[in-house]
Amino acid sequence: MSKEKPLILITNDDGYQAKGIVSLVEALKDLGEIVVFAPDWHRSGMSSAITTSQALRYQQYNKEENATYYVCNGTPVDCVKLALNEVLDRQPNLVISGINHGSNAGISVIYSGTMGAAIEGCIFKIPSFGISLCDYTSDADFTHSAKIARLIAEKVLAKGLPQGVCLNVNVPTGEPKGIKITSQTQGKWVNEYQKGQDGAGRDVYWITGNFENWEIDNDNSDEWALTNGYAAVVPVKIDMTAYDFIPELKKWNLA
Repeated sequence: MSKEKPLILITNDDGYQAKGIVSLVEALKDLGEIVVFAPDWHRSGMSSAITTSQALRYQQYNKEENATYYVCNGTPVDCVKLALNEVLDRQPNLVISGINHGSNAGISVIYSGTMGAAIEGCIFKIPSFGISLCDYTSDADFTHSAKIARLIAEKVLAKGLPQGVCLNVNVPTGEPKGIKITSQTQGKWVNEYQKGQDGAGRDVYWITGNFENWEIDNDNSDEWALTNGYAAVVPVKIDMTAYDFIPELKKWNLA
């Protein structure tokens, strides 16, 4: 691998053949040396899951000028860990996860395999971001989200990110009105399962649901930005400590 060009590690949770990751690579090829290390099929909703019950495997499946491609049988976080520990000969300058098919705004950041991979890069002290397009269809148009990914990649390579902080980027369908720096929308998913029956008449449940937005009128939130046609960028911290509650917790005299 070249020691002169920035090294960019790219992964996703939709699988190595997904249109989103192909569009992302095309948008970034001239920014540096690209290494794609992605799951062999979709791993949506994996969050920061790692594989412990079976052996991990990977193989190179393509090589082009400025781009080398690997496929792995693990989760998005497995892909980042394995690439950083066993494959790359130097630490990347940037980790990008995406472009995801579907939004990862609001509380979805907790469940997202896309963001799990970005957070893992952050844990390794590598500037990282995840990017998602609010379109779940297989033939979604990634033109505008790829341009935004390119812009943010350029900025992060030039300016870096604070240690322990990564970015959650979500892009609406169509051409965005602009980009807003926002907070994570407070809310939760409701009506999360659709009940059905299998061939034997036994009950089965399929994940579904609606997002219950607790701050619809907050124009500083990511859901507001997306609803109003803007791309949303949320800085995400990996330190989940509730520092403001520590003084109160100490009063409980638990020791």
